Amino acid sequence: MPLRCRHPSPNLLQQMAALPRDFYERDDVTLIARELLGKTLCTRTGDTFTSGRIVETEAYAAKGDKACHAHLGRFTKRTKTMFSPGGTAYIYLCYGIHHLFNVVTNVKGTPEAVLIRAIEPLDGRDVMLKRRGMDKIERKLTAGPGILSQALGITKALDGTDLCRPETVWIDENDDKGEDFAIETGPRVGVDYAGEDAKLPWRFSVAGTKWKSPAK
Repeated sequence: MPLRCRHPSPNLLQQMAALPRDFYERDDVTLIARELLGKTLCTRTGDTFTSGRIVETEAYAAKGDKACHAHLGRFTKRTKTMFSPGGTAYIYLCYGIHHLFNVVTNVKGTPEAVLIRAIEPLDGRDVMLKRRGMDKIERKLTAGPGILSQALGITKALDGTDLCRPETVWIDENDDKGEDFAIETGPRVGVDYAGEDAKLPWRFSVAGTKWKSPAK
């Protein structure tokens, strides 16, 4: 789909609505991962607003998924956010460098999450370019979980944020009913330690998008 750019007015920002709690608190994390495709991930810092259309996700389940950080109820300093109510931001450092943005799903105490792997940049592209140290719009701006967080200004400081409030970080409740797209599936990335569970086809992406991450 073509790159879109919007310039939201203050009035439009006030009208934006975050996805409600009941969207996240369902018990099928793979369904939620699919339904997040096409939604708009937004961030706001002061007067700076950035956003991107979600085009790639990965699902992680509490049971029967060795790739999940909280497999077998593992409760640590890092995973404790996953035990929060659905609709909470779970952000952790990967390799001590990359801030990876996830949304907690299911009810409080059931640690499931969806990793946002890639977005199509929409609003605030000039800001995204500056944050990424780039001078032109191309795939490496936001096609990957670590770089999309950098582009949107997402850091671990936002871990635990309530995504159901359109304040600092949220997913906009746009319905995308006018946009039909096929969904591609495949195994998740970088979870070889999970054995057979690494083969689960729980990575989802908008078919044909040029903004999908290059990871295989």
